[in-house]
Amino acid sequence: MKSMHTLATAAAATMLVASAAQADEMTIVSWGGAYSASQQKAYHDPYMAKNPGVTIVNDESSAEAVAKLRAMDEAGNVTWDVVDVVASDAIRLCDEGLAMEIDPATHLAPAPDGTPAAEDFGDLLVSECFIPQIVYSTTFGYRTDVAEWGGKTPSTVCDVFDTATFPGKRSLEKRPINNVEWALLCDGVAPEDVYEVLGTDEGVAQALAKLDTIRDDIIWWSAGAETPQRLADGEAVIGSTYNGRLFSVIEEQKQPVAMLWDWQVFDLDGWIIPAGLSDERKARALDYIYFATDTQRLADQAKYISYGPARKSSAPLVGKHADLGIDMAPHMPTDPNNAKTTLLYNYEFWADNRDDIDAKFQAWLVQ
Repeated sequence: MKSMHTLATAAAATMLVASAAQADEMTIVSWGGAYSASQQKAYHDPYMAKNPGVTIVNDESSAEAVAKLRAMDEAGNVTWDVVDVVASDAIRLCDEGLAMEIDPATHLAPAPDGTPAAEDFGDLLVSECFIPQIVYSTTFGYRTDVAEWGGKTPSTVCDVFDTATFPGKRSLEKRPINNVEWALLCDGVAPEDVYEVLGTDEGVAQALAKLDTIRDDIIWWSAGAETPQRLADGEAVIGSTYNGRLFSVIEEQKQPVAMLWDWQVFDLDGWIIPAGLSDERKARALDYIYFATDTQRLADQAKYISYGPARKSSAPLVGKHADLGIDMAPHMPTDPNNAKTTLLYNYEFWADNRDDIDAKFQAWLVQ
C-alpha cells in the first residue's frame, strides 16, 4: 500500500498539471458576430501564434456577464479567464469585488514612445478593474439628398432641433440617455455643466422641454439597426444610432447617408479579469491583456470593425479595412477630425439617477 505521503504528493502533482493545463486553455468571453471575429483576428490568433500550446476558447455570453459571474462566484467556480464588457458593467463587477483591480503601470504596456499606459488611455480608465479596448459612439446620420433642405446639410447636433431649416422625421432612441444631454447642449447649457444641470428636477424639465420642440417629428427606436434602415428607406432624414451601424449603411450599403459627429457620445467596451482565478490562470490572463491591449493590437482591430481604439497612440496606426480596402481612420469616433466635440457617457451619474430620469421621461412620452 502506498504511504499517505506518496498519495498526497501524487495528488499535488496532479493538481499542478491540471492547473497548468487550465492556464494554457483560456476562455475569453465576448459578444459574438463580427465583433468577436475582429478580436479573433487582431488579438487571439496573434497571441496563440506567439504562445504555442495556448488555446483560446470563445464564449459569447457578454450580455449576461454580470449575472453569470455572480453565479460563478457564489458557486466558487469561476470558469472564465477574460471577459469583454461595457464600462458600466465593469464598474458594477468591480464594485461587487467580482473583477480584479488592474495596475496600469505594471499590467498594461506603455505606448511605443514610452508614454505610460495610464496617460495613453487617459480619461477612458473609468474603473480600477476595466481595461478599455474600443470607443464606440452614439451619433447622428443624415440623408444627403433631401430636396427640402435646398442643398444644405446639418453641421451641428443642434441642427437636429432645427426643423425649419432641416424639415423631416428624426429617429431617436426611446430612452432619456443621450437625448437629454443633447437637448441641454442645444438649449445653451455649457458642456461641462450638462450633468450638474441634469442632476436637478429643473434640468430634466429643461431637457424634456427642448425635446418637446421636435416631438411631432420624432420616430422612436429601440434597436440599433432601426435608424440605418429608416435612413436607407427615407422614412427618416436624420437619426441617432451607433457609429458602426452608420458605417455599414454608408460604406457597405452605399446609401446616400453621411455622419454628423458633433457631440457624439462616447461609450466604452473592454476587458475585465474575474476575481478568484488561480495564480496560474491569473498570470496567463494578465499576459494576454498586456499583449491584446497594446498600441498595435488595438490599432489592428480597427481593420475589421469601425470602432476607435481606446489608446491615443493607436489612432495614427489605424490603416485600411481588411475587406473594403478603405482607410478606416476617417470612420473612427476617436479620429481627431471626428472627435472635436465629444461627450463621455457619465456612468456614475446614470447609475445614481437612471430610475428617476427614466420615470420622468416615460411620463413625458405619454403626455
